[in-house]
Amino acid sequence: KLSSSSFFFFVILLLPKSYSVMASYYSSWLTPSTASTLCLCLFLLLAGMASAQLTSNFYATSCPNALSTIQSAVNSAVSSEARMGASLLRLHFHDCFVNGCDASVLLDDIANNFTGEKTAAPNNNSLRGFEVIDTIKSQVESLCPGVVSCADILAIAARDSVVALSGPTWTVLLGRRDSTTASFNDANSGNLPGPDFNLPALISGFSNKGLSENEMVALSGSHTIGQARCTIFRNRIYNETNINATLATSLKANCPTSGGDNNLAPLDATSPASFDNAYFSNLQLQNGLLHSDQELFNGGSADSQVNNYSSNSATFFTDFANAMVKMGNLSPLTGTSGQIRTNCRKTN
Repeated sequence: KLSSSSFFFFVILLLPKSYSVMASYYSSWLTPSTASTLCLCLFLLLAGMASAQLTSNFYATSCPNALSTIQSAVNSAVSSEARMGASLLRLHFHDCFVNGCDASVLLDDIANNFTGEKTAAPNNNSLRGFEVIDTIKSQVESLCPGVVSCADILAIAARDSVVALSGPTWTVLLGRRDSTTASFNDANSGNLPGPDFNLPALISGFSNKGLSENEMVALSGSHTIGQARCTIFRNRIYNETNINATLATSLKANCPTSGGDNNLAPLDATSPASFDNAYFSNLQLQNGLLHSDQELFNGGSADSQVNNYSSNSATFFTDFANAMVKMGNLSPLTGTSGQIRTNCRKTN
């Protein structure tokens, strides 16, 4: 097992010469504690170098009609079912938070090889939209076989879903490649924030991915669209006190104390099919559907940001778009790593 100091000197050998010279200069005062700090900094630097390989025009020559094809397919799916926009956005999020944005979440189980992420607790009977991704992949493959990755399709579809529901747009950096494996255990091990998380747990969970508290709050605004199952919010409506009594009563009609586990309720009852800032206004009125939602406005450090977003949709849109770009750059496979799957559900 490498010590922090040993690992530090190993890592600097991988860096460009200018970084190596700088690190060597400071080696005279390197202690175990400073080495640990520097290791973290170097890790983030290397992650940044990886994401820098992504570009907005990655398919400009190799598949110039890819983005318009994806957008048309997303628009069609969301037009048929507004909820699908939230589902596609969530697919991208659940992909990126488990070992990076590599489309591992799309892989079916492979006997004697690995159990995929689809049946992990945060995903089972919850993630949806796989058929839409299959359709998009088929259309793109007919245009440019073996060129556009499933990971990039997820990133683009997430953006296009938000836009289709009247939300902000952003430039999606492209060039991700697809993983050749998935991890049921990693999807089950707390990488994905849960609906029962309190504010410190939410902050910590996002911080572990290099995302700040402000970015966590902005990304939580994705709950302005989509729905949740009764089994996810039952405890909140029957046992918590920081919930609007009228909301709790109305939800109990469709979510009894037993049974009806899969009955749905909108995360944002005010405008469930529109990507807007109403989610934050709902929190101010204690109308958060999930425990983790209301934790953002419960006398803690996020209250002021919720107030800001509630009164300023433009600020929320800008912050959300920037946070989505950052999340989409989590540990991408680039260059010759991974592969370009021809079928998003299985490796080549």
